[in-house]
Amino acid sequence: MTRAVRFAPLALLLLIIAALVWRLATPADTNVHSTLEGKAVPGFDLGEALPGKPALSSADLASGQPHLVNIFASWCVPCVTEVKVLEALRERGVRIDGIAVRDRPEDLAEFLALNGDPYERIGSDERSQVQISLGSSGVPESFVVDGKGVIRYQHIGAIEHSDVPMILAKLEQAR
Repeated sequence: MTRAVRFAPLALLLLIIAALVWRLATPADTNVHSTLEGKAVPGFDLGEALPGKPALSSADLASGQPHLVNIFASWCVPCVTEVKVLEALRERGVRIDGIAVRDRPEDLAEFLALNGDPYERIGSDERSQVQISLGSSGVPESFVVDGKGVIRYQHIGAIEHSDVPMILAKLEQAR
């Protein structure tokens, strides 16, 4: 057996290790990029989620002012902490509309009474059809929509206090 043949497995092993180390040192982009950013909000017309609270349609989002559209549910644990951050955003003048996913009015009313209600409008998405059309993978999830009804940013997961400056900047860019 020649010397080159004897060292071939070792060379192959070193090559594989080098490739793995290089890949671990330079990971791929882990950010999820929305395919709807820059596109109009898909058309929808949701019924009211609560008596006395205005319903939500895609036409409401093309009002000339940017909106934050929040997909949430009363049964969603991260939504409880997010609602406080949304209230802080509302106090700073942010218009927030909600889409309640697979929720019952009585559960939603209790959730908002206990945790706060930052929403101008809440539409009821009983079968998650609007959620799916927006490309949302779960709750909570939020979208910055400009005054023409075009999605400018998608935020996956709960908005945290540390996200507020970035969300405000995205809303300002959407003006």
